[in-house]
Amino acid sequence: MKNMRFIGYIILSMLAGVYTAKAQTVPKTQEGEQVLFADPFIFYYDGLYYAYGTSSFDGIEALVSTDLEHWEVPGGAKRHLALHKEDVYGETWFWAPEVYQVNGKFYMYYSGDERICVAMSDSPLGPFKQVEKKPMFNEKAIDHTLFIDDDGKAYLFFVRFNDGLNVWVAELEKDLVTLKEKTLHPCIKTTQPWEKTCGGVNEGPFVIKHEGRYYMTYSANSFECQDYGIGCATATDIMGIWIKYGENPLLQNEKGLVGIGHNALFTDKDGKLRIVYHAHKDKKNIHPRAMYIGDVYFKKVRGVDRLRISKERIVPRISRTGSNQ
Repeated sequence: MKNMRFIGYIILSMLAGVYTAKAQTVPKTQEGEQVLFADPFIFYYDGLYYAYGTSSFDGIEALVSTDLEHWEVPGGAKRHLALHKEDVYGETWFWAPEVYQVNGKFYMYYSGDERICVAMSDSPLGPFKQVEKKPMFNEKAIDHTLFIDDDGKAYLFFVRFNDGLNVWVAELEKDLVTLKEKTLHPCIKTTQPWEKTCGGVNEGPFVIKHEGRYYMTYSANSFECQDYGIGCATATDIMGIWIKYGENPLLQNEKGLVGIGHNALFTDKDGKLRIVYHAHKDKKNIHPRAMYIGDVYFKKVRGVDRLRISKERIVPRISRTGSNQ
């Protein structure tokens, strides 16, 4: 946030009631330090965990791990850019990456210049590139997540700027790149008291399916707010009504952490459901935000499974600054 143009943009956006600034300046990776990824995502593939996050103004960085606690920079360098701005749409503000393997290809969904984009690669380490350097949707939007249902239909959940920041969904074509704009459907927006501490924000959606029900974790309040937290909404139809838990937030201001949010869920090598999220550096400083990992489980309430997030957490750290992966 040293760039004056960027600071001015943040101020104007906040005055307009819209929160847009999510980038962070991260120092070079040092052995023993925490993993300094905001908006983190973890992907398990072929015996390795891959982590991606918001951390760079010129692309998306990646780290690898075998145990979730110790992380390495692949390739023996100080950092590894899995996606570089020269290969894709966007000049800056590379945020909230997610990576999926489908039919032998790896798809990275990311936000660039406040537009949702997708790039492809033959490897989870990239380089991720676009054949056509363009966004998926021709309006401001961020924080998208892919969900493929049991019938093979693919959906993209993402955040629009059309009424504060709120979550929408749309179907994708079979190429997983083309958005079916005629299917656009609103999911959630700011409605609960805990979400209104600072800013009209619902963002960072992530969706899973469990016993026929759809579960969406999401974040509320401006990311700059210490009351940034994680809630949950459920639906029995993706294109239907999403109902938020009355007991939200599920994770907020927990055990010394503030600014907890923008999570993703993943299954570890033992089949256990996990959650990865970021938090502020400390109670006085937002940046650089760091990555944390917890457990997710379901608790039966009146015959229906309710999603829960553990209070315990792993603090991922850099084990060394290079590897031969």
